Amino acid sequence: KKSSVSSVDLWGTGKPRREFLHVDDLANAIVLVSEQYDSSLHLNIGTGEDVTIFELAELVARISGFEGEIVWDSKQPDGTSRKVLDVSRIKAMGWKPSIKLDDGIASTIEWYKKAVEKGEVRL
Repeated sequence: KKSSVSSVDLWGTGKPRREFLHVDDLANAIVLVSEQYDSSLHLNIGTGEDVTIFELAELVARISGFEGEIVWDSKQPDGTSRKVLDVSRIKAMGWKPSIKLDDGIASTIEWYKKAVEKGEVRL
């Protein structure tokens, strides 16, 4: 079912950068770490790559088929300008994420649509 929403309001300017990791990649990393990591040093699990919130919004809109307007409310806070992890330790273990951001977004949108059809979630 196509949404009749003509616009969506998002907080801030869209300039801050964030890192995103698919939950399946996180689960795989946790299994690897539980089996192989034996150190007291902290270990970050992530992609080590970031995108702007603007880029993320555009990506979600494109993949979901949203044709409305994205309205940025710059009176609202942006938050921290950049959040990205140092993932050198887990990469040194041979781990890397396997699900691209656009693929993860697409699969999440498909999951959501099916869940709405089944009445498991509401719009």
